[in-house]
Amino acid sequence: MTKQRKRYTAEFKAKVALAAIRGEQSVNQLSAIYGVHPNQIGIWKRQAQEAVKTAFNGTSARGQKADEQLKEHLYSQIGQLKVELDWLKKKSGLL
Repeated sequence: MTKQRKRYTAEFKAKVALAAIRGEQSVNQLSAIYGVHPNQIGIWKRQAQEAVKTAFNGTSARGQKADEQLKEHLYSQIGQLKVELDWLKKKSGLL
């Protein structure tokens, strides 16, 4: 019989991470209180600190990824149109 992995909500992760950032209790004490491994608390703490750094940028990571995908799509479309234009010029005898 396999043990199913625990899944924690975002609210729970944020609560534990904020408690770790505050530093009022040690990571081991937080681990005992919340029943989460100390390494996991450290990971959540780092993730929370990284999220805080980008919170006031005005663009989120998802927004940046969407912008990159749009830029990539537009560049590929430009390349395709250039190839089609060159082909049409060649066929019409303009080159």
